[in-house]
Amino acid sequence: MLITNDFEVAKPVGAVWDFFGDIPRVATCLPGAELTETLGEDRYGGRVAVRMGPVRLQFAGTAEITERDEAAKKIVVHAAGAEERGRGQASMVVSAALTPVGRDGTKVAVSQDLQLAGAAAQYGRGMISDVTSVLMRDFAANLARQISAAERGETVQAAAPAGGLAIGMRAALMALQRVVRRFFLPYQPAS
Repeated sequence: MLITNDFEVAKPVGAVWDFFGDIPRVATCLPGAELTETLGEDRYGGRVAVRMGPVRLQFAGTAEITERDEAAKKIVVHAAGAEERGRGQASMVVSAALTPVGRDGTKVAVSQDLQLAGAAAQYGRGMISDVTSVLMRDFAANLARQISAAERGETVQAAAPAGGLAIGMRAALMALQRVVRRFFLPYQPAS
């Protein structure tokens, strides 16, 4: 399943690109993600925990940067893991491309080609897409906060775990907004 998101960070492209070069710091921005080991050049072991409805899934696996294009400001990561209680597997190819916005902003376009098997696969594309959108928004806010802290010489703690109720409520709100747009907006009279 291909999921695309984009977000803007109120920081210059160079600062965001430099930050993306420090994978352990990038991982601290994603709610529920934790790097557990460095496996060599551009390979990492880690865990990702997320709640989808009443189910909490925790995957352990590896991530590898397979492309880092300085000129195009693009990075590609291949990740794969298994749910720690044996309830499924996930694999994903994530691409992030950075482009300047305005004087000092950066647009980050993220493409995720996600393959799920087991418990996580029972959720529909809409729910998975909504949860991913919520996580990307949180990631963007954490990224901006981390870059600002680094500019001041401070450190920021890792993002909080991906909370089930908060993410579920925000994802449900997104689904409701889609339904409202789909059923009510087409029927507005022309002005």
